[in-house]
Amino acid sequence: MMERKLKVPLSTEKDIRLMEKENKIVFVVDNKATKEEIKKEVEERFKVKVLKVNTMYDTNGKKKAYVKLSEETPAIDIATELGLL
Repeated sequence: MMERKLKVPLSTEKDIRLMEKENKIVFVVDNKATKEEIKKEVEERFKVKVLKVNTMYDTNGKKKAYVKLSEETPAIDIATELGLL
C-alpha cells in the first residue's frame, strides 16, 4: 500500500479565499513528499485533475502544498467533501 503524503487539509481564512479565487486547496504534507507524489495522490484520492503543485515550509517547519485544480473541479467541492466548509 502506498504511504499517504497528504496529512491534513487547511481551512484558514486565507486558504478559503484561495479556494474561491484561485481554485487551490492547501494541505499539510509529508516533509519528504515530492510535488509529483502530492499531485498523484490528490488526483487518485479525489478523482480530479491537478494543474500545478507549489510547496513551502511554514515557520514551524511543516511542509504545505498549494494544489491548483483544473476548472472542471471546484476546490470548494473537495473542501465540502472533506468537511472543511
